[in-house]
Amino acid sequence: MSSEQHVDAAEEDGMVGPELVGPEMPKAKKRKVLPFEEQYLQALPLSNMYEKSYMHRDTVTCVAVAEAADFLITASIDGHIKFWKKGQKEVEFAKQFKAHLGPITGLAVSLDGSLCASISSDKTIKVFDVATFDMIAMIKLAYLPGCVEWIFQRGDAEQKLAVSDADSPNIHVYDVSSGSNDAIVVVSVHSAAVTALRFNSIYNIVISADIKGMIEYWSPEDYQLSKDERHFTSKLDTDLFSLRKSKAVAWSLALSPDGTRFAVYSSDHKVRLFRFLDGKLSRTYDESLACAQDVQRAGGELYKIQDPIDFGRRVAVEKELALDPDAPHPNVVFDASGNFLLYPTLIGIKVLNLVTNRLVKVIGKVENTERFLQIALYQGRGSRKAMRIPVDADSRVPKGDPTLLCCAYRKERLYLFTQREPSEEEDEFGKGRDVFNEKPVGEAAVAAAAGALTMGSLLDLPRGAIIHTTYGDIWVKLFPDECPRTVENFITHAKNGYYDGVLFHRVIKGFMIQTGDPLGDGTGGESIWGGEFEDEFSRALKHDRPYTLSMANAGPNTNGSQFYITTVPTPWLDGKHTCFGRVVKGMDVVTAIEKAKVSKDDKPLEDIKIVNISPRVSVE
Repeated sequence: MSSEQHVDAAEEDGMVGPELVGPEMPKAKKRKVLPFEEQYLQALPLSNMYEKSYMHRDTVTCVAVAEAADFLITASIDGHIKFWKKGQKEVEFAKQFKAHLGPITGLAVSLDGSLCASISSDKTIKVFDVATFDMIAMIKLAYLPGCVEWIFQRGDAEQKLAVSDADSPNIHVYDVSSGSNDAIVVVSVHSAAVTALRFNSIYNIVISADIKGMIEYWSPEDYQLSKDERHFTSKLDTDLFSLRKSKAVAWSLALSPDGTRFAVYSSDHKVRLFRFLDGKLSRTYDESLACAQDVQRAGGELYKIQDPIDFGRRVAVEKELALDPDAPHPNVVFDASGNFLLYPTLIGIKVLNLVTNRLVKVIGKVENTERFLQIALYQGRGSRKAMRIPVDADSRVPKGDPTLLCCAYRKERLYLFTQREPSEEEDEFGKGRDVFNEKPVGEAAVAAAAGALTMGSLLDLPRGAIIHTTYGDIWVKLFPDECPRTVENFITHAKNGYYDGVLFHRVIKGFMIQTGDPLGDGTGGESIWGGEFEDEFSRALKHDRPYTLSMANAGPNTNGSQFYITTVPTPWLDGKHTCFGRVVKGMDVVTAIEKAKVSKDDKPLEDIKIVNISPRVSVE
């Protein structure tokens, strides 16, 4: 059991003093009860095991939720951001960005769920429109960003974004809607670098904490320390110095939906719960390694790991984690009702009932190979509003599919806990809970394709082709080692005459020329296997130069017969379209096609066709 300090005894025990009923017997303490607790718990993802996991190419560092748009957002150490659309019971990949050149260190979603901002060690901020999952702004910084938070209310004219400087006490505030790289103001309310920020929209106050353990309240309007007497008349009357007294640094801040409480996860591995208005510390939960070891020796069933060897492995990972300066820090989140607090620990993700002060569940306790670090809670549309269940509880609990997003230490996956355990039916070959949505590269890609393409046929695949067009010949070098199925599809179609007489149906000057559709309108074509086939991405093959040959598609893993040739570098297409060749001769032909006059729908006014395609062993 976690060590708990009941700072405010009157609040927690429900008594003012030892009032006697009679001359001998004291009055028994009345334990607090959360009305409709079961209904609240039904709105939480309390499964023992994660239901699904999805891949990034590198270690996942941040997770976030935009509930208003039903989007989940993940970021990884290689600078990639992925948007996932949350359905009724499923999660679908929506879009991926190579957003940064360095590790992504922070994600922030605006209060209305419309904007997402990311910060990175490459000293840039990227801003995304969540609903359209498009990047709408980029801000270059002269400093290393520490943490990030949106600090504007719904309907405000300025879309303010606060970003701390990791090496100074400054907090820079930007108006994203202005399109400027310059901060509108630099807030200087701290004497050391700020490590955590959170905006309390209910009281229109920003809470920030620095590496010295100081916690401050300041206004997003005049950017000065709050002087609102509704909070407190003197900071000395609060417990906001408790972190400094403990020489602890705030790693994360979380606010209850009604704005009346906030929780801090700090470097001494303690979770502190504060009352916002008076700044008083109401509870402290000790999640340090020493406390966990004490609990393992003497704790109850809910708090212990039954297998001593398993616990020993977890302790070893915990010690390794403590020595890794680049590892993401654990965070803490409130549920939609504000009655429960969730945070990751050595034994799993704890769910605390703040009314009864009891641990009600350890999510993912049996997952002994993952040390969960960052979490985000999705509870369906409108769950930002505090739930009030005075009479008819069932009708007011969200009917969505509550989902807990998690990333784990040195893992390249997004883990999803729901109300469902993994399906046994999906444990068959190729249908496990760990989805391989990212394809292997290089030699691993060849091995992965072996089931559909034998090594003999791979070695026999041509490494070049000549695309004969009505404008001239285009010589292309192909990459069967990295993209065996794509090259096999292209060459087999060419040999079968599938591309003979096919139009260049889409031409965009300064971008690309597209063909391969037998219908000639961009809606047709299929693979040699019938239907569609998967993407084949390689880190060695990118859209970093003009005259790149790539597959056209309608989304992930929807390749058919259509392909295109770029006329400029198009790095935003990396990770979205399979690059399987380069033009080595006939660039003038590509340029001539690119300059053709086109209609409003980008179709050339004059028919430009592929005469046929001749495979070659090599074009070098």
